[in-house]
Amino acid sequence: MPHDKSVSFEVSPSMERVLEGVRQQQGLDTLDQAAEYLTRHRIRNAARNTAGPRALYPVKGGKR
Repeated sequence: MPHDKSVSFEVSPSMERVLEGVRQQQGLDTLDQAAEYLTRHRIRNAARNTAGPRALYPVKGGKR
């Protein structure tokens, strides 16, 4: 879903190296995409942790 909002922030040399590593690892074109990837990844993990672990297990047994 495209949007027209953008956020700017200063990046330290060490953070730039991290973003470059993520960019290469994920096959992204820009450092901005790497920053967005990390942000989305963190949001997904936070949502998952907030909801708690969910697991589906097969129900064993026959008729009652």
